[in-house]
Amino acid sequence: MGAPEVDFAPPPRRQAAVAFIFITVVLDVLAMGIIIPVLPRLVQDFLGGDAARAAIMFGVFGTVWSAMQFFCSPIIGMLSDRYGRRRVILLSNFGLGLDYIVMALAPTLGWLFVGRVISGITGASWTTAGAYIADVTPKEKRAASFGIIGAAWGLGFILGPALGGVLGATNPRLPFWVAAGMTLLNALYGLLVLPESLPPEKRTKTFDWSKANPVGSLKLLRSHHELFGLATVNFLYFVSHQVLQSVFVLYVGYRYQWSPRAVGLTLALVGIGSVIVQGGLVKPVVAKIGDRRALLLGLTSGIIGFTAWGFAPTGALFIAAIPFGSLMGFYGPAAQGLMTHRVSASEQGQLQGANASVMGIAGLIGPGLFTWTFAHFIGADTAWHIPGAPFFLGALLLAVAFVLAVRVTRQS
Repeated sequence: MGAPEVDFAPPPRRQAAVAFIFITVVLDVLAMGIIIPVLPRLVQDFLGGDAARAAIMFGVFGTVWSAMQFFCSPIIGMLSDRYGRRRVILLSNFGLGLDYIVMALAPTLGWLFVGRVISGITGASWTTAGAYIADVTPKEKRAASFGIIGAAWGLGFILGPALGGVLGATNPRLPFWVAAGMTLLNALYGLLVLPESLPPEKRTKTFDWSKANPVGSLKLLRSHHELFGLATVNFLYFVSHQVLQSVFVLYVGYRYQWSPRAVGLTLALVGIGSVIVQGGLVKPVVAKIGDRRALLLGLTSGIIGFTAWGFAPTGALFIAAIPFGSLMGFYGPAAQGLMTHRVSASEQGQLQGANASVMGIAGLIGPGLFTWTFAHFIGADTAWHIPGAPFFLGALLLAVAFVLAVRVTRQS
């Protein structure tokens, strides 16, 4: 028998490690969000103030960032399976912090572009964070732990754009410096408190490039019929979730004539709802009803929320539907919990990398799908004027995901 996990990472250090992972995810999302208000402005400044060219170039930035996540997440996940979680997480943190410095100093658009490419690579460390949680958490408690990670995303999503807007009003490069400082300080903190979670005897013996590429990493998802089914459900969920990132600002501006302030406050409400659900409700709810029912509850809530947002004739009704959208947060932790049960300890990093590849594919498909749908149904030549069409499409994708999830998790 191998050494038990508790001997490898004693409870007090394990608690500090989980706290570090939480902080890491918060800072990753916060640092990503902090530059949202200023990055388009910097791109436009480099292009001489041309808004149309800036919009096109900013779209290229976003696509390249998603592509880097797609290609590099499996590699980072496999590296953590081979060499351990600690060094991969810390190297990613240091790399991300230095990259923000590069972007803060970028003298040309090309340098800024290189910075986004590097951030897409180093920002994929959240896959290793997920594997770390799977290493140190008993199977029956993983959904709750993944809920904490989801709450970290929500917290970063609340603070990041707001802080970036305030700092960017002083200097558009200041948010990059602040993001760099927070990320590097967190990396230094991790050097002191983060123990390794994957003992040498549980690591893979070799680094297999056939599994580290995005296509190869997806083979793991086909190793178990329920795992493949859950991966398909994940894909549908990830694609549907792109509607918020792709058309939310356009939709509320077009339908409700909301100001940027109203948009920011509403996004903050969405983030608060995510923190409440994933940070406070996932643990007791999953303990009471189990992973499978929590997963189905999240999908059902998403269907209701998206449908309500698509129908909402006023901004007040749109806001009133936010709680339903927030309850969709039950899905992710429950899905992660179910999937981690179906792979070995030495494959947790590969699993997280494969999931990130699925998310990357969704990130390449979703924005175009939903922006085209929105443009078509508000166009002058359309026979059906349906501004909420993207949200209805998102609800339809979740409905398909729900039916599939019922089937593939039946034995669970």
